[in-house]
Amino acid sequence: MKMIAGAALLLLAAACTTTSEGEPPALSHDEPEGEYSCNAEGLQDLVGRPATAELGADAQRRSHSRTVRWIRPGDAVTMDFREDRLNINLDGQGQVERFNCG
Repeated sequence: MKMIAGAALLLLAAACTTTSEGEPPALSHDEPEGEYSCNAEGLQDLVGRPATAELGADAQRRSHSRTVRWIRPGDAVTMDFREDRLNINLDGQGQVERFNCG
């Protein structure tokens, strides 16, 4: 019984991650340190598309952000603001819902 409970807890913990297979947890540019400032304007053409690593890389490059954070419904996220981070908010079907920086 303890083994089953332990396995269930592991499954629940794994479900709380903010990235999934095929999506990079963070992407980086070849820009020098300190030259990142996210700008999510101009990414509206990507809204409604499926979440893929390629979409994340394109959005990161176009927004000039250092990192990307994928956020799904129900995900727990930190409230710290990072001017170099692009948030990609997804709907329940894994489609891009909106972009914002922070």
